[in-house]
Amino acid sequence: MKETRDYLNRIGMPTGDLYTLPTSEKRFEDGGQYRFEVPGIQGPGAMKALLEALDGYGIQIHRVTQTQGIMRLLDSEIEQMLEYAQKWNVELLLATGPRATIDTSASVNTPEGVRMGYRLRGQEQIVRAVEDIRRAVKLGVRSFMVYDEGQLWLMNQMRKDGFLPADVKFKVSAHTGHGNPCSAKLLEQIGANSFNPVRDIQLQMLSAIRAAIDIPIDIHTENPKSTGGFIRHYEVPEFIRVAAPIYLKTGGSVAATHSWDTTEADAKKRAKQVALVKRVIDEYYPEAIVSPK
Repeated sequence: MKETRDYLNRIGMPTGDLYTLPTSEKRFEDGGQYRFEVPGIQGPGAMKALLEALDGYGIQIHRVTQTQGIMRLLDSEIEQMLEYAQKWNVELLLATGPRATIDTSASVNTPEGVRMGYRLRGQEQIVRAVEDIRRAVKLGVRSFMVYDEGQLWLMNQMRKDGFLPADVKFKVSAHTGHGNPCSAKLLEQIGANSFNPVRDIQLQMLSAIRAAIDIPIDIHTENPKSTGGFIRHYEVPEFIRVAAPIYLKTGGSVAATHSWDTTEADAKKRAKQVALVKRVIDEYYPEAIVSPK
């Protein structure tokens, strides 16, 4: 294996998982090591309930992510979510709508087909996915979650060519199934502004990914039952230390599935999960720097 590891070293990639867990010196542009993201907020009612509940805890978050898809939202709902984003000074991130699981695919619902994830079948679905994003862009949204590497490549080209605004940002979902430094590097090269590795990524693997890329890493501090249901709050201080800059995706254990239709009561439970994670950070890594609002 030495020759392979030597080659990886020559091209600037980690030669293996980093069991030494070096401290990341990389930061967000504002100097922060970490930010909070709450996923699965599917509409304005849940978003408002979440942000009001977080006010009660005295906690700021940085991202609210909708996961069901733009095509599931009315224009008026998107506009209302944008108003809340502006009021609470958070980034609103919407998910691409068409995906294999709601296409006419039969294979995606088989044991073998789950490997497709939420990727797109056929060029018509690529066109529709781009149209989904263009619709939200016209309404003022600038941050999007994508599930398909080809779609990411295309939208990055569109951004370069001025077909999409230059300030549009793309986050790659954990549902694409990537979990190694080489895949992370590829996604960064084709336009990802942040990258969510697989949910059960281990610290030494996460550390190697951080060594390979400069964009923020999105990491689940907990998960819905459908994706393992594990809660990793006590690992969060080390997530921050080895993988900064990092988005802490928190609140997922409240949901049964990725596209759970979060109620206002559920949103308040997600806010509590953020408070629980913040307690662990304050206790075990109090010097960690959170991005300002």
